[in-house]
Amino acid sequence: MDKIIFTDPENQENLELYLLEQTCINGTTYLLAAEEEDEDSIAYILKEVLTEDEEVIYAMVEDDVELNAISKVFAEMMDDVDIEM
Repeated sequence: MDKIIFTDPENQENLELYLLEQTCINGTTYLLAAEEEDEDSIAYILKEVLTEDEEVIYAMVEDDVELNAISKVFAEMMDDVDIEM
């Protein structure tokens, strides 16, 4: 399973996350990533964002409506995963 390093913009801490799934909705790429590969774990939904310098970065989805919608998409894509908010 692929790993990604996510740097928290608030405290500059690096989180090593396992990439569980990826999808593209309305031209925006979303990632579902978790702290643990095989166990129940905290998971994050990340969104591809283009910076002013035209650099692609991933940011945590914080909008509740967007988060709920994307989590439902990932839940449908992964039958064996139960996503709780």
